[in-house]
Amino acid sequence: MSKIHDHNISVQASDIDFMGHVNNANYLNWVQDAVIAHWQKIAPPQAVAEHLWVALKHEITYRKPAFLDDEVIATVILEKVHGARAFYDTVITRGEEVLAEVKSSWCCVDAETLRPARLAEDIKRAFMGSCAAAS
Repeated sequence: MSKIHDHNISVQASDIDFMGHVNNANYLNWVQDAVIAHWQKIAPPQAVAEHLWVALKHEITYRKPAFLDDEVIATVILEKVHGARAFYDTVITRGEEVLAEVKSSWCCVDAETLRPARLAEDIKRAFMGSCAAAS
């Protein structure tokens, strides 16, 4: 299992829709922010500077709504890496309540050429822990 990363989220007034809860589209932003923060926290600075991550697919299951001023946590778990692709599970919670579960796939791209890029093995190990063996 890879290193787990918790990403704190504060619900803002701009996140709220006409129904009085967080608009579903904001969950995608939260997942993106959490995955990128995971990369930036764990990967070496040079790798962060040389590589970007772009989302390829999100599958979201909404469980409960979030509301203004809620303190929410997006917990990201890197499940595997294959070539230039990474596969994440993200669970968005408020306390013990699961608000949403997200499966997503991402493509690593070279920051200069914007073409898909495989990570070097040492960077994969630092970033992905034991998931590096899955590539």
